[in-house]
Amino acid sequence: MRIGLGVGAVARNDIAVSDLVELFVKAEEDGFKAVWVSHSFAADSIMLMSLAGASTSELELGTFVIPTYTRHPIAMAQQALTAASATDGRFTLGIGLSHKTMIEGIYGLDYSKPIRHMREYLTVLNGVLAGEPFSFQGEEYDVKVPAFGVGQISAPPVIVAALGPQMLRLCGRLSDGTATWLGSKSYLANQAIPIFKESAANVGRENPRIIAGIPVAVTDDVDAAKQTAAKTFANYGTIPSYRAVLDAGGASDPEDVVIVGNEQKVTEQIRHLSAIGVTDLNAVPYSIPSDKMSRTRTRELLSTLARES
Repeated sequence: MRIGLGVGAVARNDIAVSDLVELFVKAEEDGFKAVWVSHSFAADSIMLMSLAGASTSELELGTFVIPTYTRHPIAMAQQALTAASATDGRFTLGIGLSHKTMIEGIYGLDYSKPIRHMREYLTVLNGVLAGEPFSFQGEEYDVKVPAFGVGQISAPPVIVAALGPQMLRLCGRLSDGTATWLGSKSYLANQAIPIFKESAANVGRENPRIIAGIPVAVTDDVDAAKQTAAKTFANYGTIPSYRAVLDAGGASDPEDVVIVGNEQKVTEQIRHLSAIGVTDLNAVPYSIPSDKMSRTRTRELLSTLARES
């Protein structure tokens, strides 16, 4: 299992882009295989990946994830190809539906048919990324695209945040992998992994990527770590799609899913993820106010495990 580092700093608007790029440089120095960047209302994550490509040489640079509704699939493909070229083929495009409250409440767009939207979106996106003239007429998109590309770089992998069974089946057929967030081991082992892999196998995709995004804290004070997680990630328990993921995995709240404990316990939990079929861990360190050394211990352990993976 490849261990990558989750970076949520782009959600902040008080960090300069040049300082953000340094986060990727340090991650590569520390042995991480990938950096997965969240997307919010600050630095654009695809542009940031392109810039980080100039300062790194081996690190996979991926988005986790870009909302589809806000970018036409042709525009998304053009940005992704540019980022792939700028990073010498190390860019991975992670996309997702986002949520009704975001898409309708902030952007004012229709979120009534998410499955149809993603099916048509991936059809157009994949068609454009293939580099041949492409046309498609659906209910949301009617496109006629000439062949275009950026240099000689191949199309980047497309990873989709597919949480529920319907979306997992759809994206298993149409994408290179799935990205989950706050999925418990039970959810991953009994729902996400088998459904996605079966759907992918049905169309000849034998080794799809299963990227599990999970908060991690190395500490001797597990109770404090759980209490901090309960506050830090509380909003995910109220978002319908994540609530469904928690319920499917038998988790009452986000703090039931986080990976916490001392170095040995955290290592055991991470290795268990690999054993059940997770191909990539998007490890997101979080701070515990009462344990000042926790974040340092977390980073050091993850770095060690990343080098070993």
